[in-house]
Amino acid sequence: MMRFRFILSETWNSLKRNVSMIISVMLVTFISFLFIGVSGLMQAQITAAKGEWYDKVEVVVWLCPDGASQAASCSSGKAPSNQEIVDLENVINEEAGNIVSKITYVSREDFYKNTFLKQYPNGEYQGRVLTAADMQGSLRLKLKDPTKYQVVSEVLSGRTGVEEVQDQRKIFDPVFSVLNRATAVTVALAGVMILVAIMLTGTTIRMSAASRKNETEIMRLVGASNWTIRLPFVLEGVFASLIGSLLACGTLSAMVKLFITDWLSKSVQWMPLINQKTVWLLAPALVVGAVVLSIVASSISLRKYLKA
Repeated sequence: MMRFRFILSETWNSLKRNVSMIISVMLVTFISFLFIGVSGLMQAQITAAKGEWYDKVEVVVWLCPDGASQAASCSSGKAPSNQEIVDLENVINEEAGNIVSKITYVSREDFYKNTFLKQYPNGEYQGRVLTAADMQGSLRLKLKDPTKYQVVSEVLSGRTGVEEVQDQRKIFDPVFSVLNRATAVTVALAGVMILVAIMLTGTTIRMSAASRKNETEIMRLVGASNWTIRLPFVLEGVFASLIGSLLACGTLSAMVKLFITDWLSKSVQWMPLINQKTVWLLAPALVVGAVVLSIVASSISLRKYLKA
């Protein structure tokens, strides 16, 4: 108990003596783990959006229209008959049944009424008034695994009655690609800042130990163990890193509330957005990571300086 009180007393005295250096470690830890937190939130947002969108997107098999088409499979100039559509469904079930979970046929009339007229209420498109006869029927395929699009494309592309096989994921992939690159840049910056934090923490603790060299020598002479001597210095770094990481978590929470909850969520309602729950799920990892980083940096720094 006396030893524990002594260690806490030494740590407190050291904190008071090295306020400027402790603040430096705190600020570097804050900035480093703020970058890490931002990259973590960005990846959480990407994961949430992918889960929501990829669950809804479909492979759309556009059937040949009546009239001219550039596709060789539509050379007859006629839309497929009901029997030909049934035959296509059978082919899908036979050759891709382990991938396709649901097939929905959308007739030209249904597409015209439920989709086209919602976008063009007057039925006018590029100077022409279109009717259901000008539309195309389609098969909407829900996949068990959205990444298996290529298998479905190989089964259906070029078949008579099929004009085009379209994967709706391609609409979103460029967006995800940009977000993933932004996350990678953020992670790289966070990595640089972590290295800076390790170096600064180690240097700060070493300088603190150097300023108290006489005290540590006296402690060694009276039989204090290496860890009794080193622990107050390690606790200095832990304290600074802990405060820095908590500030980073608080800042992340404020950013999410200001930019996501109070602003973006009111205008973007078609996409699932991260919230405070995401921040608090991430926060323990940031705090623990900062503390572990500080312990490792301090221990390595003091190993050579405070040799027995």
